[in-house]
Amino acid sequence: MLTRSRQIALAVSAAALLSAVACSGSESAGQGAATEVPMGPPPTVEQLSAKVGCTPDIQVDAADLRTGACTTEVGQFFVNTFATQQGKDEWMDQAPEYNPHLVGNLWTVLGTREVLDQLRLKLGGDLHLSDHRVKSPAPAAGAGY
Repeated sequence: MLTRSRQIALAVSAAALLSAVACSGSESAGQGAATEVPMGPPPTVEQLSAKVGCTPDIQVDAADLRTGACTTEVGQFFVNTFATQQGKDEWMDQAPEYNPHLVGNLWTVLGTREVLDQLRLKLGGDLHLSDHRVKSPAPAAGAGY
């Protein structure tokens, strides 16, 4: 069961993403490539954002979830970090299935497919297109967290 703060954070993230997607046009369909995610200390919203050239506008700053909104030359996106794997799993269980996510060690990035494909080159992570517990099968060159 989600705590009230997680429900609010999820609602804020979903509403912001829907707004960004509505302004961005259509998304292309298909499967993307996956990158192995090394374990270690999870990155912060600020570290992930800096890696792609953004200073995030923090939308949610709770103990169990942080969300930052970013806009770069590749587009708009939202960076989420989680305090625990359980918190990330609960959030992903509630994530809108029609929006792709880039997923790493205790973090997710939400955006259009085109934006996530570009961010993935710098962040690494797994691209989840419809079922957010299942990553896309093909490997890709990438960095990452």
